[in-house]
Amino acid sequence: MKLRLSNVSKRFGAHQALDDVSLEVQDIHSLVLIGPSGGGKTTLLRILAGLETPDSGEVELNGERIQYEQDSLLRHRRSVGMVFQAFNLFPHLTALKNITLPLEKVHGFSAPAARDSAIGLLKRFQLDGHALKKPAALSGGQRQRVAIARAVAIKPKVVLFDEPTSALDPEMTSEVLDMIEQLHEQGTDLILVTHEMGFARVAADRVAFLAGGRVLEFGETSSIFEKPRTGECKRFLGTVLKY
Repeated sequence: MKLRLSNVSKRFGAHQALDDVSLEVQDIHSLVLIGPSGGGKTTLLRILAGLETPDSGEVELNGERIQYEQDSLLRHRRSVGMVFQAFNLFPHLTALKNITLPLEKVHGFSAPAARDSAIGLLKRFQLDGHALKKPAALSGGQRQRVAIARAVAIKPKVVLFDEPTSALDPEMTSEVLDMIEQLHEQGTDLILVTHEMGFARVAADRVAFLAGGRVLEFGETSSIFEKPRTGECKRFLGTVLKY
């Protein structure tokens, strides 16, 4: 994965969500965004997904500039996978149908090809026994794992995760993080917003610390966690790693 952000800013009313953010990464598989709530992490992720338009600045992913106009955005959104905090599964559809529907309606798969792809993914992630269950019959961890399988099914150039374990208890959190780590080990490109610092230390090739809408630190995982340079990052890590 290659990513370049150049002077990206985004304001919501009086709130400056991102303030002149610049960042460049080369040839990595995973970037983890950490920092306090309200620091700009989710806004940045949504800009990368094409779900928000920056007020200014440029974004390049794998050498291609993201064009924030309708036709280009639709193509871009179809090329990235997005996993949200609240699963965003269709409640009236089975796990299997939650995966096949976007493949057929958005990505042009035939019904048999979509079904074969979905069943293969459900088996790969030990979810095939739940294929015909609707989300209400699944645990939170199973729902999130189905959402991840749906994101991966389109063979995206990158999968974006926005706090994928924030609504889960510890046991379910572990099974979801195991699945993300499996994707990482298999070479899937990931950008992850998380407060799971232990997981971030294991899964991140690079870490960016955001606070106040700015990237205050960026670098190798061990450097950020063991020798943070800014007072903001030191205070944040001191708080979240205290217990």
